Amino acid sequence: MLSDVEAPFAKLPTSARRHVYLFQGHQFLDRFAMGVIVAVTALALQGRGLGVGEIGALFAVYAAVTMITELPFGGLADGLGRKPVFLIATVASFTASVVFILSETFWPLAASFALVGLGRALRSGTLDAWYVEGLRLHAPGIEIQPLLARAQAANFTGLGTGAIVGGVLPGLIAGNDPSAPLIGQTVYDVSYAAGLALTVTVFAYSVLLIQEPARSLGTAVILQEVRAVPNTIRDGAQLAASDRILSMLLTILAVMLFATNPVEVLWPTVVQTMLDPERAAAAVGFLTAGYFLAIAVGASLAGQVGRLFGRRHAVTLAVVLGALIVCQIALAWQGSLEGFIGAFLLFSMVLGLSESPAASILHAQVPDNRRSTILSVQSLLKQLGAMVGLLVLGWIGAAEGVGAAWIAGTVGLGAAVALAILLALQTQN
Repeated sequence: MLSDVEAPFAKLPTSARRHVYLFQGHQFLDRFAMGVIVAVTALALQGRGLGVGEIGALFAVYAAVTMITELPFGGLADGLGRKPVFLIATVASFTASVVFILSETFWPLAASFALVGLGRALRSGTLDAWYVEGLRLHAPGIEIQPLLARAQAANFTGLGTGAIVGGVLPGLIAGNDPSAPLIGQTVYDVSYAAGLALTVTVFAYSVLLIQEPARSLGTAVILQEVRAVPNTIRDGAQLAASDRILSMLLTILAVMLFATNPVEVLWPTVVQTMLDPERAAAAVGFLTAGYFLAIAVGASLAGQVGRLFGRRHAVTLAVVLGALIVCQIALAWQGSLEGFIGAFLLFSMVLGLSESPAASILHAQVPDNRRSTILSVQSLLKQLGAMVGLLVLGWIGAAEGVGAAWIAGTVGLGAAVALAILLALQTQN
């Protein structure tokens, strides 16, 4: 059987290397389009006169739609094919940006955020499943963890690069007159327009370059697959619950997001207190890009880290989660801007190291005909963990301070470490 040591990337079959490069390019472009928009969303909403409560409500709409539609669309991708469902997702994302640019008030913007949630749910588990299945087709028996790490590095590099471009573009286009937007309702809408162009590019890239076995997609077949979605979801949920390794892994990921998502959401509030108001917006923008790029660096190093632990992915995951505890406590204790930035980027890099070991364990347990569904189950549970973390740790943060909330979150990380150790004892992965 091939391993990463026995067959380094350059020695893989040409078709396998082409498959990896194709997916890396796709991930970079798709996340670049997302990052351009993420960088300016809050500013574009504030520019329309929305308050903090209304902005929070819009993100709640997004989260609710994503969670409601996550599993049905994962099941649909297993039935109809990964590529068609992903293409529908890009159409939903494109429409969401158009609606956003044209909207000034809350309810049309809520429709835009609902479409973003729909696109997120449609994307979940589509081309990720296609990538893993292609790796196994082109290079049977290969250790996929380093190749998952390559894709995740491209993913977060795209987000980071997009965040930089999206944050800088409005100032370049507006010049000295930010009150006269080139497009849409605010100067920040120019980044949404750039996101539209990039989404069209992603759509074309997917149509022309992403190939999967042809499936009959007539009306009767589509209706049959839609009717089969409840059974697909049931079977996927039963697999997740009945497979001990899979259920433990999904629990670890949900608990990890409970602990770490409040860091990812609340860190700008800490940075803002360390800066003059005039510098805060720019600093947050560049640090957002640094966050994504640091995760990309961590993901790119995950293959080398995995070698240190003999490709025992559960062991690697346990060690990385333990390192996250140290990083999160260190971050909570920082009182200077320089110290905070250093600790935050280190935290982000370690977070990136966690991605591919967990994904490797998951893909080893899941059959192809349930892969998209299980990826959607994973996404749903991670979102639930993140939401509960924001509610519980957010309450602690409001009462005792953000640093105290982050330290409290390490209790969840400790539980995740314990579960990962148990997982390592039960599997050779």
